[in-house]
Amino acid sequence: MDPDTPPSGPAPADTAASGLTPSGLTPFDTAAFDTRLAEAWIGAIAAAVEKEQSRLTELDSAIGDGDHGSNLRRGFTAVLTALDGLRPADPGAVLTRTGTTLISKVGGASGPLYGKAFRAIGAALPGPADPAALAEALSAGLDAVRLLGRAEPGDKTIVDAWTPAVAAFRAAAAAGATLPGAAAAAADAAEQGARDTIPLQARKGRASYLGERSIGHQDPGATSTALIFRSLADTTADATDATAG
Repeated sequence: MDPDTPPSGPAPADTAASGLTPSGLTPFDTAAFDTRLAEAWIGAIAAAVEKEQSRLTELDSAIGDGDHGSNLRRGFTAVLTALDGLRPADPGAVLTRTGTTLISKVGGASGPLYGKAFRAIGAALPGPADPAALAEALSAGLDAVRLLGRAEPGDKTIVDAWTPAVAAFRAAAAAGATLPGAAAAAADAAEQGARDTIPLQARKGRASYLGERSIGHQDPGATSTALIFRSLADTTADATDATAG
């Protein structure tokens, strides 16, 4: 079945009667990453990229092609169009469509890398997820980035922000944190990881051609990764506030 096509027919009697999602989580419980949160997360990323486009471009101009901000803006604008009117069956369908669109619409390295990452996250989320399940899905996204880019921590890439973010999310989830708490920990770790690329010499991508001249500049890919994780934290926090209100 196409993952973007909602299932037909009535809901099973037990879930229909109880109002629970298939995973047993109440819709918009702070423990559940559901379809609405997935859609809100992508919308928040698009807004963050729009706001930070100039900064991303400035960072990329120093050690890359200078098009990271514009490429991501074009990509997430296309994603919003692709999601408009979509009736996704689950959060995975939202993220799979996001990844497919990024691959087809974004030039440079960031399109395939983020596209593969979101597709991997989507494939790991066939239904609403608790923090532990979302941690594993985010880890699958990291694996996809590392496989495609052949990058490791310390190479001054997306991986330097995504790796600590996943570790922080997983640790928080294991400690019993709610989804907003785990997401906030991941966002903080991603932002620190991005800052930690400043003293590194690039070993992958176009920046690696600069050798020692790449030292002293924050990696634009790690920076956009931090935006992605901060958007997740903001989205889950906003959902919690709306539920509480």
